Amino acid sequence: MYAIIETGGKQYKVEQGTELYIEKLDVEAGDVVNFDKVLFVAKDGQVQVGSPTVANATVTAKVEKHGRGEKIIVFKYKSKKNYKKKQGHRQPFTKVIVETINA
Repeated sequence: MYAIIETGGKQYKVEQGTELYIEKLDVEAGDVVNFDKVLFVAKDGQVQVGSPTVANATVTAKVEKHGRGEKIIVFKYKSKKNYKKKQGHRQPFTKVIVETINA
């Protein structure tokens, strides 16, 4: 059984026990979070496709930790204009583990 959920403007394929690194959520580590935007559910060879979401379907996940990703360098440069700008960025994330898919 698997489902496709939407969170943080992105879509993820999840199964029970899947570890996901998603956009930062405003919940504490150890809490349980429910995702209601379930777009697709496949169960025992039968599929349910939502328009846009599957009715009465939820995915329950446990928040394991919060963190920040690897640093990326944003470098802007214009030739012959003496313009250089160097900036770093670390994207915050929330690590969740999918516990159940209710459909």
